[in-house]
Amino acid sequence: MTTSNDSSNFDAMRHAMVASQLRTTAVSDQRVVAAMARVPREVFTPEGLRPVAYRDGTLDLGQGRAINLPMATGRLLTEAYLEAGDRVLLIGAATGYTAALLTEIVAGVVAVEEQAELAAAARTALSGEAKVEIVEAPLTAGHPAGAPYDVLIIDGAVEELPAALVEQVKVGGRIVTGLVENGVTRLASGRRTEGGHGVRAFADAECTILPGFARPRAFQF
Repeated sequence: MTTSNDSSNFDAMRHAMVASQLRTTAVSDQRVVAAMARVPREVFTPEGLRPVAYRDGTLDLGQGRAINLPMATGRLLTEAYLEAGDRVLLIGAATGYTAALLTEIVAGVVAVEEQAELAAAARTALSGEAKVEIVEAPLTAGHPAGAPYDVLIIDGAVEELPAALVEQVKVGGRIVTGLVENGVTRLASGRRTEGGHGVRAFADAECTILPGFARPRAFQF
């Protein structure tokens, strides 16, 4: 049960997060800042972690999954150059926090989550939000039935972007993701091209590594 004092504390923590973790970094899209100031991150956080919902770090959800730190989320959404009419494919919905932020800015979100418990938590937290469709499916599969999308957001770090996901984005569409390079996670952005895609890293950041996106290892004699 959340009391009025709890709500006031969470409001204060949310405003402190915006002031200390977003405005002091390159989260420069004011629509993203406003969304993160409005959406209650604690609602999408397991009860035991709610007191630290706004900390400058990832929130461990178990089974190798986590909610990204606020700065990483804010930077990814800023670099996506979101437009009001966009339809977004979000990979790694987890408990639904990033999907909730996107509903404040874009026209529609298809949020893919492969863990049944996380997908159920996202549906509960986003109950009544008409802009979001939670799809329970392998993260690497996306949701081709809803393609093409204007934007692909991978809410975590991957070693490799599967062609099957890239092909669900319109040519010229935007892609943002975390990348794992030599064991270091970085944030990256780019676009879908006629021949595939191109992305470049723009910041080092702690970012949860998503399962299933490992680059095939070359055979060594």
